Amino acid sequence: MKKIASFIICIFSVICLNAQNPLNNNADNIIGTYLCKQKDNSFKVKIEKLSDGTYKGQLCWIEKDKDKDGNKLLDKKNSNKKLRNTPLDRVVIFSGLKYNAKEKIWDDCKIYDPQRGVEAKLEIWFEKDGTLRVKGSKWGFSESVYWQKL
Repeated sequence: MKKIASFIICIFSVICLNAQNPLNNNADNIIGTYLCKQKDNSFKVKIEKLSDGTYKGQLCWIEKDKDKDGNKLLDKKNSNKKLRNTPLDRVVIFSGLKYNAKEKIWDDCKIYDPQRGVEAKLEIWFEKDGTLRVKGSKWGFSESVYWQKL
């Protein structure tokens, strides 16, 4: 019983923390370009609204976008063989992202990580300090990265 109560308190806390930042109150606040850092690489992601009301995130700049021979890096790890010739700085990393007004987060789609070639369940929300928390989860494991809006 204590585990169930702890779980409920944890979920309630996450919802309350998300609600504390007014940026989480409006679906379109997510639109824009973000500077992101993951491991030893920096990149920019442009988030835009699609005609169906969902959101798409696409890489638009990568700090290290060329191989040792000066050639543009391609999405070679993509499970879809047709997309493996896409330059990394044009890869769509998520599409169909929806705003969940009840929980004040964006979710209900998957994010693609071209560095690893994997997809994971996606949840996004603004932290209290205004950074965008991007959380990917797969097989019970999760990882969060923080993006700064430009």
